[in-house]
Amino acid sequence: MAKAPQKPPVADDSQNGLEVDGGGMAPRPHRERGGWLARFAPGVRNLVAKRETPENLWVKCPDTGEMIYRPDLEAAWWVTPAGRHMRIGPDQRFAYTFDGGQHEDVPTPPAADDPLKFAMGKPYRDSLASARKSTGEKSAVAVAAGQIKGVPAVAMVQDFAFMGGSLGMAEGEGFIAAAHAAIKRDCPLVAFTASGGARMQESALALMQLARATLAIEEMKRARLPYIVVLTDPTTGGVTASYAMLGDIQFAEPGALIGFTGPRVIEQTIRETLPPGFQRSEYLIEKGAIDNIVSRKELPNVLGSVLKTLMMGRARRPAA
Repeated sequence: MAKAPQKPPVADDSQNGLEVDGGGMAPRPHRERGGWLARFAPGVRNLVAKRETPENLWVKCPDTGEMIYRPDLEAAWWVTPAGRHMRIGPDQRFAYTFDGGQHEDVPTPPAADDPLKFAMGKPYRDSLASARKSTGEKSAVAVAAGQIKGVPAVAMVQDFAFMGGSLGMAEGEGFIAAAHAAIKRDCPLVAFTASGGARMQESALALMQLARATLAIEEMKRARLPYIVVLTDPTTGGVTASYAMLGDIQFAEPGALIGFTGPRVIEQTIRETLPPGFQRSEYLIEKGAIDNIVSRKELPNVLGSVLKTLMMGRARRPAA
């Protein structure tokens, strides 16, 4: 006896995410899924969200290799626990030097950017544009006026981050503007030097600034105004051969490299090994080339004391 054909089994649509509604099927409402964190308030999710770490949060000490927390280094005026005086720019130098960081920027005259149309690998004009973009400065020299421990003064700062602090026409104009501002205000001039020397892209035009700066110092002397130099790391080349070593008093920061030619070039030329610490400020003070080594945090007090002494009685001096 033949068996009646069996009907195929009816699928249980409830297992397929569908609900039967009479003769039709409607999609089951979507159920939002989430981990255990979804059960908490949305604000909690933000607390454990991944945060981006700021760049340059840690700075490596060049001497010891120690990683230093940047805010701690800034609080220490960019002096590492090992005593290394890191290079700083004009804004920081002015803030550390003048009373309360209060100062007035002294404008400097403009100079031709690329009079010789020089190119070495890339056009000199492009190198200038890159340096200005990275530092925010027009040149390697910045000038400001303020008070150092109550004594009015003009400060000139060279920024090594701007093309190695090299001396060109704009920098020469900046130094002369600083000297003239000091004479106009009848106050001392303090120069913070940091340079690799004259800028070769400007050739003889850069070398001329050495003589022009020297003449500006002579104007300071005729006005009987003090000219103080603070040598910072590094001060080399033509800058050392001119206004960096012509101060009435020569200070230097600890460990600063000071010289005309770098030690590596000297060793290659004379084929001899130089003594340890050669051309560092500690070596130079032993040879009588500088007057004193002063740490960065002590500089404002030392400068203030010296400037008060040198300017003593000037207010009572009869007018010429």
